[in-house]
This record gives sequence, structure tokens and C-alpha cells, in this order.
Amino acid sequence: MARETVYFDKQPKITAVSTIAGQKEKSGPISEFIDEFMDDDRFNEDTFEKAECKMLSHIIGKVVEKKNLPLGEVDALIAGDLLNQIISSSFAARNYSFPYIGVYSACSTMSESMIIGSLLLNGGHMENVICATGSHFSTAERQYRYPLELGSTRPPQSQWTVTGAGACLLSNNEEDIDYPKIVSATFGKVIDYGVTDANNMGAAMAPACADTIVTHLKNTKTKPTDYNLIVTGDLGVLGSRIVKDLVWEKGYDMNSNHVDCGEMIYNICEEEFQGGSGAGCSAVVFNSFFYKKLLQKRYDRILFLATGALLSSVSSQQGESIPCISHAVEIKR
Repeated sequence: MARETVYFDKQPKITAVSTIAGQKEKSGPISEFIDEFMDDDRFNEDTFEKAECKMLSHIIGKVVEKKNLPLGEVDALIAGDLLNQIISSSFAARNYSFPYIGVYSACSTMSESMIIGSLLLNGGHMENVICATGSHFSTAERQYRYPLELGSTRPPQSQWTVTGAGACLLSNNEEDIDYPKIVSATFGKVIDYGVTDANNMGAAMAPACADTIVTHLKNTKTKPTDYNLIVTGDLGVLGSRIVKDLVWEKGYDMNSNHVDCGEMIYNICEEEFQGGSGAGCSAVVFNSFFYKKLLQKRYDRILFLATGALLSSVSSQQGESIPCISHAVEIKR
């Protein structure tokens, strides 16, 4: 068995989800599937950073409430975000008494946390695990690029960091037989094609995503058409084209069933540039649109790959290229 890919005998179930997003996301094409929207980007807080923390705390509580699960039965929270020292997740975790596992995989944190949670459940170590992540346009912009007050011009290859958060509850409860199940997963490798433009996340992340897709298909002996959809995280319009070309060069054609969360969350227009990005992008889209479509039996099998750029403000200022990663999660009805 290839070491990158793991199979889950117990097939942990996704028994509840929760999502929240901002007003810009509310005007997008999948807004009807998102649970809640903030009235303003500050979420009634003094700063955008506090708003991001509040979003995560809010959805963690909501996902437990939806399942009517006592807080004492949550074995762990696995969460991360884009801020330095993942403070949004860590500060949100202090509002709850269950164990916290902080993770960082940039915008690939959603799928990474789902894999770690599934491993803990599959090994019989835990029964209920919450996986969560989020992002905020205003916090990400001033950490990774420029202060908002500058009003800097956005280049055409840029994406718009999603203001939103998503959480899912993974469970081993044998009675929950009608929920989507995580059956396998492939850990990604850090891939760096030398892209140095911090505004061009799609081009930077596409090679890492393509590598994980090809690795998963080879290890599981499947082909793209075995899945209803291959869902990538936040490559955007440009990155989606690149990843399809890279996968095609390796002998796999996924042009007919590939979709990207970054392309889906906003309207397709020039003002949206290349689409959405950020850890909240795939977290919101998967835990709203795709989860509900799985419940409705519109999809039976999808491959979900959140995508992350592992840069920092320091590395960008020093002229470093952008190493990237993507983790794959196979979900079945």
C-alpha cells in the first residue's frame, strides 16, 4: 500500500455541518446553501481579527447544536486558519472545554483536519471530532499583502479571500447510517514550481493539487470518471485551467467533472478577478453546497482537495517562491 493514501475501515461519517459567511458571499451563486450571513464584516466586533475568531467560535457551537450533541461528548476540535499562530482557531477554542488540536495547512486546512479527524476515529481513539477553519478578507489582505487603507490596485491574476468559516462533525456512531462517509484520503507533498507572485495563488497551488490528484488516482487504481466530481479548494479560474492541464499531461482527463470552490462562491464577472480563495473558501463551499447535495443523493462519490499556499509575509518580502500543498479526501454516500 502506498504510504500517502490511507483507507478507513470504519468510514467515519460527516453527521453535521455549519457555515457562516459575509455579505459579499451572500450575493454569490451558492448563497442559498450557506447557513448564516454576518450583517457586516466586523460581526459586531472591534476588529476584523476578532470577527474572524467569532465566526469560528460561532460555527463550532452551531455544528454541535445541530446534532444535539452534549459538549462533553465532543472528543476534540481540529482547527486552523490563516492568521499568524492560528490565533482565530486557538482563541475560539478557549470558549469550549474539549481538547483542541491546532493545525496549519494554509487554505488546505479543511481537508487536512478531516483526514486527521478520520484517523483518530478510525483508530478507535475518539467518537466525535469537529473539524473547522475559516478566513476573512480584511485580515488576510493586511497580513499577506497590503494595508486596506492603501487602496492598492488588484492585479487581474489575484483572487478574493473569502470571508467565511465552515465546520463539520465527524462521528463513529453506528446508528448514523445515512450520512456521507470518508472512505480514503491522500496526504499531499509540498510542491514548489518557483512562483513568487503572492497575488497569483492559483498558479502557485495548481501543481501541488495536480500531484495529489494523480497520486490518489494511482494509489486507489481509480480514474477521474469514477467520481461524480473532483472538487478543488481555491484555485480560482486560472488555477483550475492549469490543474486540468497538468493532470492531463499525466494521462488523466478530468475536464468533464472538475469544479473549483473558488470559481463557485462568487459570480463570474471581471470585478471578482479569478474568484475566491482563503481557508474559508473550501470550508464554506464543501460544508454547504456539496454536503447538502450528498445528502440529497445528487452525488454518490466525490474527491475533495482543499489547496494551500504555504507562504508568509516574511518569506514573500524576502523574495522566496511559494511552496504549496493539497490533501485529498474521498467521500461516498
